[in-house]
Amino acid sequence: MLPEGERLKLASELLASVEEPYDDAWHAAWFEELERREQAVRDGGSGGNAWAEVRARVLVRIGAR
Repeated sequence: MLPEGERLKLASELLASVEEPYDDAWHAAWFEELERREQAVRDGGSGGNAWAEVRARVLVRIGAR
């Protein structure tokens, strides 16, 4: 087994080999969406979800695999 540092380096290199190239348009669109969602929360249109609810849904999804 490789030492932890080498495993981390290998994992990073593997991930970088399959990542999509940086897309300015995609990042700009996502930033606009984040700003829209932030404003919705500030305007009272979205209260979000309690962590307990989110966690329960995630655990159900993970268990369903």
